[in-house]
Amino acid sequence: MTDLPNVPQTPAAPEAGTGGQTDGKVVRTDEEWRAILDPTRFAILRRAATERPFTGAYLYNKETGTYRCAACGNPLFASETKYDSGSGWPSFWQPVSPDALAFVEDTSHGMVRTEVRCARCDSHLGHVFPDGPAPTGDRYCMNSLALDFDTTTG
Repeated sequence: MTDLPNVPQTPAAPEAGTGGQTDGKVVRTDEEWRAILDPTRFAILRRAATERPFTGAYLYNKETGTYRCAACGNPLFASETKYDSGSGWPSFWQPVSPDALAFVEDTSHGMVRTEVRCARCDSHLGHVFPDGPAPTGDRYCMNSLALDFDTTTG
C-alpha cells in the first residue's frame, strides 16, 4: 500500500456474491450490476475506467448537498469540501466520514496511486493524492459518473 498522509489504507473487498446486502455491504454479481448501471457507469464503477477530464456533470457544480455513490447511494462527500483543483474532475478535500471510503493501491499505467472505492459497495470512484488544500492536504479526484448529487441532504 502507498503511504499517503491522512489516508488510511484498506484491502480490497472480497469477491461479489449473490445480490443484496451483507453486514451493511452491498454485494452483487457483475450481471446484477450490469442490470442496474448503464454501460458507461458500469465501466467506471465496476471496471475502474475514467471519464475524460473536463467532461463530468459535477465538475462545476456549486450547489449545496451531498455527493453519493452512483451504485449504492452511500454518502461520500459534502459540497462544502468540494473545490476547483484544476484537474478536470470534481475534487474534494475530505469525505463525509472516515468509513465512507476504502483505499487500494493502484499500480496501473506505470505509476503508483491510491484508488478510492465506496466502502459500502466496493465501486471505483477515483483516486486520492497528497496535494490538496488545508486542512487535510488531500485531493480526492472523483469521476462525476461515479457520483449522484443529493440537494436534500445539504
